[in-house]
Amino acid sequence: MFLMQKIKNISIGHYNYHLPDELIAKYPLPKRDGSKLLVYRQGEITERQFHEIEQLIPPKSLMVFNNTKVIRARLEFFKNTGARIEVFCLEPHQPSDYSQAFAQTSQCQWSCIVGNVKKWKEGIIEKKVKMPQGEVSITVKRLSTLNGEHIIEFKWNNPNTTFGELLESQGNIPIPPYLNRDAEDSDLKTYQTIYSKNEGSVAAPTAGLHFTNEVLNALQKRQITLHEVTLHVGAGTFKPVKSNEIGGHPMHPEHFLITTETIPILISHLGKITAVGTTTVRTLESLYWLGVKLLSSQNHPKLELGQWECYELPQQVPLEDALLALHARVLESGNPYVMAATSIMIAPGYSFKMVDRLITNFHQPKSTLLLLIAAFIGDDWKNIYQFALDHQFRFLSYGDSNLLLRT
Repeated sequence: MFLMQKIKNISIGHYNYHLPDELIAKYPLPKRDGSKLLVYRQGEITERQFHEIEQLIPPKSLMVFNNTKVIRARLEFFKNTGARIEVFCLEPHQPSDYSQAFAQTSQCQWSCIVGNVKKWKEGIIEKKVKMPQGEVSITVKRLSTLNGEHIIEFKWNNPNTTFGELLESQGNIPIPPYLNRDAEDSDLKTYQTIYSKNEGSVAAPTAGLHFTNEVLNALQKRQITLHEVTLHVGAGTFKPVKSNEIGGHPMHPEHFLITTETIPILISHLGKITAVGTTTVRTLESLYWLGVKLLSSQNHPKLELGQWECYELPQQVPLEDALLALHARVLESGNPYVMAATSIMIAPGYSFKMVDRLITNFHQPKSTLLLLIAAFIGDDWKNIYQFALDHQFRFLSYGDSNLLLRT
């Protein structure tokens, strides 16, 4: 409990730096793997090119990617008065399973952020759109509001059209707000990793944007095992920490899949795991704590991890024991995967269990992602970011990358 309170008392002001607007990459480079790569190893900082990454990862180790796919989550509607209303779909509410929500053919409910909500006090807004299946009338209705998010009911009148098809046809890709521009057709491709598969994210796992087929092939030639997990990135990744102390910042839950094959692969590579991106870190670390939760409970707890729960659970459970407990729960389901959720807050003072190396982009000042980086390598994060600023690295989602090696 002392550790948790100490972490809650961390001042976000200590994780700030000046980021000039001209260093925020508004667009990606023409070639994904042509970006700069900052390499940090035990206090030493060097500059490389991303396409050289395979030379820096130990052979016969494991690299884990987040294969989530960004959905066209922003939908535009207009009231009879002409007021523009934007509905930004965050996660499915009813049904709550992503694949089921996308497959609905008449109605569904989503948790959403609503732009220009002051102009939409009540009532139903209708929009007619042309689809390959014919004209479709879509209506949206606000059902409830909590903490700035709205439960929106979508209904449409063509049973041959799924909600996933409506999003794909009518939605816009939700590029980050700090790019200060509208989404363009090119973002439909460049704001997805080349290995994206499972739809559900409203933000890309941007560390993966640097990978090309050439890079992946080079990694495999060095006998580096490549494995994919799925965590659907929520809009919370855009939210700055507004409280002075991080204990006042709420972390939104993000949903991920646990497959029957993931746990054995992780166990066989313990001590040799490279995570591609902070979302992969959150997934892998959450797997351990969910296993600890299962071992610590006399009941049959849900596979959910609260924001501070990892600091309250027993801290010394062996890695393999925790992972095997979680694997047994997955096998018990009789399905190839189970859904889980995590709100884990990783901040300085956190003890990493699963991840040994991290590939990530450069993150915003005063962000929870920067807190995670500081937890991983300590105060050297300041030296890394100062080096990147001094050497004109490109920052944020479409920017350059860094490889953090603690040993």
